[in-house]
Amino acid sequence: MYVNTNPFEWLGQAFGTLIRLIVDGLAWVFDMLSGASTAFVNGFSRALGIDSSILSIAFVVLGLFLIYLGVSSFLRKRFIGGVIWLLLGLWLLSSLIR
Repeated sequence: MYVNTNPFEWLGQAFGTLIRLIVDGLAWVFDMLSGASTAFVNGFSRALGIDSSILSIAFVVLGLFLIYLGVSSFLRKRFIGGVIWLLLGLWLLSSLIR
């Protein structure tokens, strides 16, 4: 039987256990977030019928941003710019979606 004669060894062990608990907890949280984001991207791409690559998702976001620019141009009564932005956004999204 080993008798611990140094109180600093016990303190170091307790501190190490606490750090290990924090690191394992953070690893679990980030693993859950990674799984959730992967599942979201896969479901999003499957619903749209596109590949689940970063480039495809970026082009979807760009297409939605172009549509947003078109709508905001219409709200500012700039009809020609609105039509151009909307057509560009719809063209990009229609070329991506199968």
